[in-house]
Amino acid sequence: MNERKGHTILLRASDVETIIREVGLDTVMDALIEKMDTTFRNYSKDKTDIPVRSGFNYTQPHTGLVEWMPLYQKGEEVVIKVVGYHPENPEKHNLPTVLSTISAYDAATGHLKIISEGVLLTSLRTGAASAVASRIFAHPNSRILGIIGCGAQSVTQLHALSRIFDFKQVLYYDVDDATTESFEERVSVLGLDVEFFASDIETIGRESDILCTCTSVDVGEGPLFDHIFRKPFLHINAVGSDFPGKIELPLSLLKESFVCPDFLEQAIKEGECEQLAPDEIGDDIFTCIQNEESYKHLKNLLTVFDSTGTPLEDAVVLNLFWEYATQMGLGQEVVLESIPKDVKNPYEFVGKGILVKQTKG
Repeated sequence: MNERKGHTILLRASDVETIIREVGLDTVMDALIEKMDTTFRNYSKDKTDIPVRSGFNYTQPHTGLVEWMPLYQKGEEVVIKVVGYHPENPEKHNLPTVLSTISAYDAATGHLKIISEGVLLTSLRTGAASAVASRIFAHPNSRILGIIGCGAQSVTQLHALSRIFDFKQVLYYDVDDATTESFEERVSVLGLDVEFFASDIETIGRESDILCTCTSVDVGEGPLFDHIFRKPFLHINAVGSDFPGKIELPLSLLKESFVCPDFLEQAIKEGECEQLAPDEIGDDIFTCIQNEESYKHLKNLLTVFDSTGTPLEDAVVLNLFWEYATQMGLGQEVVLESIPKDVKNPYEFVGKGILVKQTKG
């Protein structure tokens, strides 16, 4: 969408939903996975600066955080996602656990080009990233998907992975009975020809070819299990760790695995990698995908994708939906920034000869 000078595009939740309805859920996810794959393959530290995210963690009035995840595509744009994570939202406020917006700024001027809803986009891009990682590490004949944690993220994890693998069974578990009971209904929109089984963690670990952990386990309350019997080639997408001290997987399993972080500097602070010594951590996702043949043998071994989330994923999903919005004429143009004709006169809007009422006190 070619924004006019001084205009910002608002990509609202209703615009994102219209895009998905009209383009098609599967078509959008397929495009996102391929765009994510291509972007990872072309990623270069020389061209893209990604600092570790920062923000505020707190316990009052409820446990949560608000943080910002910035990215600088050198010479082009700055993308920043601001995200709130509040695990008590669904029960206390009937809101998603994760709330966010994504914005892009012109690197030449600092002008805010676009600001978009980020709740659905975050869920979509996290699912797509797991699909990209699983295509590299998971056994190609994977037919059983395990899911521990059946909240919002589980839906897009299942969707994205089902576009890559021909699953025959989905085994799922959530600590909350109501969430477990509603899972099949919530994923019915995907129209998958698979068998669904509510299971316990032990069964999921033993039977799964690919396992997604996407829980809201509290800081200090992990791991989700101490030990599981498993297939030798199990691949795990560990999605839930996003806090220092918040872990889903036991150290013993990690030490047996090839652990691939999405963003090493971040993962060692608030991902599964925070449990490991530097020499126990594998190469990051960019290295693995850019040298895929060198890691092909891992499809027969135990692997973990430590998915803490990277702003590069946010940039990918934002730009994809921006492209769709451009093609479909969606998005609202607004003037958010004060840009007078005389840029050196911030009071130009007042007008000559008009007395501004002043009060003294």
